[in-house]
Amino acid sequence: MNFLFAWRYFKSKKSTNAVNIIAWTSVIAIAVGTAALIIVLSVFNGFEGLVKSLYSDFYADIRIAPAKGKTITLSQEQISSLQKTNGVYALSLVAEEKSLLLNDDAQTIVSIKGVDDNYLKVTELSKHIIHGKFDLGNASNPKLIVGAGVEDAVQVDVTKSIHPLLMYMPGRKSGSLNSIEGLHSYNAVAAGTFLVQQDFDNKYVFTNLAFMQYMLDMKANEYSSAEIKLLNNTNAEEIRNTLKSLLGKDFIVQTRYEQNQSLYTVMQVERWVIYAILSLILIVAAFNMIGALTMLVLEKQNDIAVLKAMGADNNLIQKIFLSEGLVLAGIGGGSGLILATLICLIQMKFKLIKLSGGSFIIDYYPVQLSLFDFILVFVTVWFITTLASWIPSRKASLQEFSLKS
Repeated sequence: MNFLFAWRYFKSKKSTNAVNIIAWTSVIAIAVGTAALIIVLSVFNGFEGLVKSLYSDFYADIRIAPAKGKTITLSQEQISSLQKTNGVYALSLVAEEKSLLLNDDAQTIVSIKGVDDNYLKVTELSKHIIHGKFDLGNASNPKLIVGAGVEDAVQVDVTKSIHPLLMYMPGRKSGSLNSIEGLHSYNAVAAGTFLVQQDFDNKYVFTNLAFMQYMLDMKANEYSSAEIKLLNNTNAEEIRNTLKSLLGKDFIVQTRYEQNQSLYTVMQVERWVIYAILSLILIVAAFNMIGALTMLVLEKQNDIAVLKAMGADNNLIQKIFLSEGLVLAGIGGGSGLILATLICLIQMKFKLIKLSGGSFIIDYYPVQLSLFDFILVFVTVWFITTLASWIPSRKASLQEFSLKS
């Protein structure tokens, strides 16, 4: 019954036009705040999903690294055991080291990863080749796959230039590129360029594993890490624990999340900060609602007096005006949810709003709708508006009104 009163009060004409204006202002403010929350969180979901997909294309599901030092030693039996572990789809062995890469006067510091033939089964790097082709060469004739940022830094065009790039990297006798003793050099031609994400594109170069083992004076069973691709619908944490038990304490076994824990943590923190900031819009709308309900209470003094004369208690009066606030919130919040959904669907289909700069992998704002966001925003709107409605409704229930002639 209290919602029936609330709905009639909302539709009925008011003696003072300002009451209607303030009521509709609060509805519009709630709608705008709700829509803003959904739209911004959906765009954030789009960017987060894009970044995670790029990282999943570059990083393996599981990485095995040394607990101490820079290399691990894996026997053929251990490699076979890893490959036969339930849930493991493919395993790739990696030798990695920093290198100085030169092309005449142009130079840059890079991380060179030597990978085996299984690497393309572990990552999706090959689909990000934008120039040339994915050709790593062999131990005696190595070829390089360079990031787009590295390509610019050393001023090389992999589609035209056959001039080899000069690499300097430390061997066993040298701990860093600052030490001349034990510094190895080699010439190799760039065969392809990849474009994934700026952090990767400016840092990484790929070649074949045998060449890197030769340059770093590694033994045949010595590697920097092992990277693993899991079967679909497998639990990465469970398989990580299995591999830890299999390998022992001399190895660090990390899931993709653990390899990039700081990134994922920052993204979650940013998400909640954005949510908190945009919730301020709803709090401002709540002040409008308090004003609208307070004026409505003054408008309906005679009605309150009549209801109390007919036996209505303070609790019923409070419920009526509390329900009035929920009606305003329902209309505003529902309109905001519908508006945000339409805007997001249009952006997803037509990609009307473009990114400026043109340096990102896509040229439009990505959008991804999430049921969790709708539930979160609905609960937020309900909580804020209920709290805002409680103040004037409580005042209306406790105040004594008399009938006016």
